[in-house]
Amino acid sequence: MTKPTRRAFLGGAAAAATWRALRLAVPHARLIPLGLVPVATAHADDQLVSLGKPDLTLLNDRPLNAETPAHLLDDAVTPAARMFVRNNGIPPEPADDPMQWQLEISGEACDKPMTLSIATLKKRYESVTLQLQLECGGNGRAEFRPRASGNQWTTGAIACPTWTGVRLADVLADCGVTDKAMYVGFKAADRHLSGAPDKQAISRGIPIDKARQPETLLAFEMNGEPIPQIHGAPLRLVAGGYPGSVSGKWLTGLMIRDRVHDGAKMNAPSYRVPCTPVAPGASVEKDDMCIIESMPVKSLITYPASGVSVAVGDSTVIRGHAWAGERHVSTMQLSTDFGATWQEVSVSDPVNRFAWQHFATELRFDAPGYYEIWAKATDDTGVSQPMLLPGWNPKGYLNNACHRIAIEVVDVA
Repeated sequence: MTKPTRRAFLGGAAAAATWRALRLAVPHARLIPLGLVPVATAHADDQLVSLGKPDLTLLNDRPLNAETPAHLLDDAVTPAARMFVRNNGIPPEPADDPMQWQLEISGEACDKPMTLSIATLKKRYESVTLQLQLECGGNGRAEFRPRASGNQWTTGAIACPTWTGVRLADVLADCGVTDKAMYVGFKAADRHLSGAPDKQAISRGIPIDKARQPETLLAFEMNGEPIPQIHGAPLRLVAGGYPGSVSGKWLTGLMIRDRVHDGAKMNAPSYRVPCTPVAPGASVEKDDMCIIESMPVKSLITYPASGVSVAVGDSTVIRGHAWAGERHVSTMQLSTDFGATWQEVSVSDPVNRFAWQHFATELRFDAPGYYEIWAKATDDTGVSQPMLLPGWNPKGYLNNACHRIAIEVVDVA
């Protein structure tokens, strides 16, 4: 007999609590099997437990998407348990022999099409390890009004683990890229939600110059271990600084294109914003939308958690991360008076290009009451985060407004 799962059954006391939480009469309560959880509460959160991510917030279970609360992103290097989950389709089954996983390289601008196993990639090309930030283009979508469709990410669709793999540039050089090359698109093994075998869940791409950057990797390890299945094992593309959607998981193919790649989720409105500002709620023609490339400057307060209480006059540690897509964060500032004044704080250099940077300071509050701490980063071109929402767009992309946390200051005298 198949063993019941936590999705349907819990221990007796826990299951009983879920029925009481319904706050509804259950006419046939005497017939409930011991430990059964009501279907109204038996959501896919158990999937997160089974993935080793019990503290993430589930946004969608078909496809599975989950974000990380800001205070759980305090690590300098994001651990696998704290990395957000972004899926477009149904993940494939784990590979029987990861080393024999095949990557096919082809396309109109490829001189020598070839198929390479992971074993061959490791043997033929130099392996490198880099810390690279990945952020979903829709991170922060929940704040846009009018509401934009899609997963309602707040702040937690960002991560910066280490990745080990080979440089895509080295593989492209081996394949003989012609002078007509414009884009590199990917194919992946995840299945379309419809189940149709001829439809890809997602097939995005990057400009050839981005593909040739030494930081763009074909990765097979994350944080020194094989990439977890949910994050693209056994092989994925990692193009730090661009929206995470271009860093294809479960990679099976690369196409060197003589045009802008036109795969699934490459056409407007997916991962595009209006080329010029529009009014909130405006209808935008597809031809008037531009592909998102480098992500904007942004920061996140990771300590303390929003809502904490501190004593008047006590020293309060504030720390977090800042990043700017392909740019460098040059200045970091905090405000405790809703943006009226700003205090500059030190920000570290990245460990390598396209890694996030860290800031930390101590603050004291001289009077009791409710405060907000706002964080604002400025990149090396002088562009700063807006204090409030940036320009509205139909899909709710690129929200880089200042992150805010709440602090209650209490008088303990």
